[in-house]
Amino acid sequence: MTTTDTAPTRSSAGLAAKVPAITVLFWVIKTLTTGMGEALSDYLANTDLVLAVAVGVLGLAGALWLQIRSRRYRAPVYWLAVAMVAVFGTMAADGVHLVGLPYALTTTFYLLVVGGLFLVWHRREGTLSIHSITTRRRELFYWATVLASFALGTAAGDLTADQLQLGYLPSVAIFAVAIAVPAVGWRFFRLNPVVAFWIAYVLTRPLGASIADWLGKPALHGGGLGFGDGPVAAAAAGVIVVLVACLTVRRNDVTSEHVAA
Repeated sequence: MTTTDTAPTRSSAGLAAKVPAITVLFWVIKTLTTGMGEALSDYLANTDLVLAVAVGVLGLAGALWLQIRSRRYRAPVYWLAVAMVAVFGTMAADGVHLVGLPYALTTTFYLLVVGGLFLVWHRREGTLSIHSITTRRRELFYWATVLASFALGTAAGDLTADQLQLGYLPSVAIFAVAIAVPAVGWRFFRLNPVVAFWIAYVLTRPLGASIADWLGKPALHGGGLGFGDGPVAAAAAGVIVVLVACLTVRRNDVTSEHVAA
């Protein structure tokens, strides 16, 4: 799904658009980051829980600090932030399950959080278009929504694979079909591109996480292939680095030049 849904508004802070153009490569990298975040979070949690929390919290804080202080979109900075949100979002969703909360409850909770953020964001700014991310406040709304959507997607993926006992590969199929629905709706049935984007954006999380779990987890646990969380995380990270390097050189994902104050 590639969209140019709403023209960016001018910013009193003089920022350029802080997000990439929405292309096929955007969706590929986004799905890879979700899988990498799932696998890395699980690997760290099973290796050293203190290290996992440190990497998740400090990595997220550092990556978002770099992204927010930048005055325009830069592919390595943006995708580093997305990757660290994926790691932390997985930990946030998995952490609440440790106290015994059911997956259906946490999925519903994060769904309400995402819906609440959309409601407040739209009331304050009048748009949810990511092409309007040209002010600091809109950028904060954006990253809060991205973080909540990652937690929602993680909880939804765990709900289908574990609690409903569908397994990882069937979960991949379910979310692959689900993510095609907004794309078809936008392409052929005039579904609002902003609505289509955010539905697909949320669904990339359980899709990528289910793929990572299918590759990394053992066969006795959801029908995985057993390659291991560490190797899956490393492989996904390597592909992400290569693709982001290509974007950095080619710059065909830059949506606009600097917006004057």
